[in-house]
Amino acid sequence: MMKASLKSRYDTDKSTAGAAATVAFNAGNVKLRASMTDATFVNGPSLNGLALAVEKPGFFIIDYDVPKKDFRFQFMNSIKVAEKPLNLTYIHSRNDNRTILDGNLAFDPANKVSVNHMIGSGNCKLKYTYVNQGVTTYEPSYDFKKNSWDFAVSRRVYGDDVFRASYQTSSKAMGLEWSRNSKMNGRFKIAASLNLGEELKLPKLTAETTWDFEM
Repeated sequence: MMKASLKSRYDTDKSTAGAAATVAFNAGNVKLRASMTDATFVNGPSLNGLALAVEKPGFFIIDYDVPKKDFRFQFMNSIKVAEKPLNLTYIHSRNDNRTILDGNLAFDPANKVSVNHMIGSGNCKLKYTYVNQGVTTYEPSYDFKKNSWDFAVSRRVYGDDVFRASYQTSSKAMGLEWSRNSKMNGRFKIAASLNLGEELKLPKLTAETTWDFEM
């Protein structure tokens, strides 16, 4: 079975619109995926914006950025700690020589702790996730490098709609987001961001719409 998705995006701050498409199909126990942006076709067919990937779900993903000739490796594993699932992810980008370690430990369906660390940068983030009655999610996080807290809260309404608010104390950036994931009408997201530390301006708005197809 082949699956395809088409995403469109509009940014009011830059007054720009863009589009991206992804095609994926199963080859045995792995998935092969190709993704393109509007840069691939805007001036005639080219390699700009083209990326290829091989994925074995739950084990590894290998991405290749064709124009940059850059590989990105991602390996996943899950182990038990005190009978609780600990999910580990190792990510390495070859051109940037950047390695990220990510782990999350779920104590139960409502409580989870996540850690993200970029090796050699001193950048480490700790996040706690609490889901209240499967409807409202609270996500406080701490950035050790910036010595600052971030906060986010999201709430699911009417089944398909999710409203999310976030605040970064280091940059004083506040974000609001409305997203919907519908099997009938596809997915869309509308986001607004505002920096409270700057002079009062209109919020930056972005809108994304995604349609999924099976062939």
